[in-house]
Amino acid sequence: MNQSLVAVIDGTKARFFTLQSASLPEYQSGPNLIECNAISDRAKELQGKELWANIKTGRNRGKGNNSHSYDDRRTNHLNQFELRFAKEIVNQILQLTQRYRSPEVVLVAEPQILGMVREVLNPLITKNLKIKELTKDLCKLKSQAIHEYLAKKDILPARKVVLQ
Repeated sequence: MNQSLVAVIDGTKARFFTLQSASLPEYQSGPNLIECNAISDRAKELQGKELWANIKTGRNRGKGNNSHSYDDRRTNHLNQFELRFAKEIVNQILQLTQRYRSPEVVLVAEPQILGMVREVLNPLITKNLKIKELTKDLCKLKSQAIHEYLAKKDILPARKVVLQ
């Protein structure tokens, strides 16, 4: 049984890990943090004209050389993109907790996306699901470095190394 599902998230990517015990603890090191899935925010991958009709915001040319400014509400659109990504993350968390029967979810994320994920996830949490949070960007680290960092913070159990 997997004890924890770990979601490590930054603004553009979410990586999902399970904490798996060693099958033979006397002979194998463990528990091990194993990456089981990853998703990315497609809206953040798009650039310039792929995402917006006009690359520059807030300016438009009138007749002659006169220009005027306006608010094209890009920040509202960007917030909606982030909220959509947070919903995708929560869907993955719910699917993976069911698949791996994980009673605990560890959310490690940048502050803004962590708030959005929390907002979407809180109404869906059951009594049996425990949530731990850490505001930190660890998405670019390898799984063993993530495990070591979370163990130092007493969020996950430390990995016991068996010497042969």
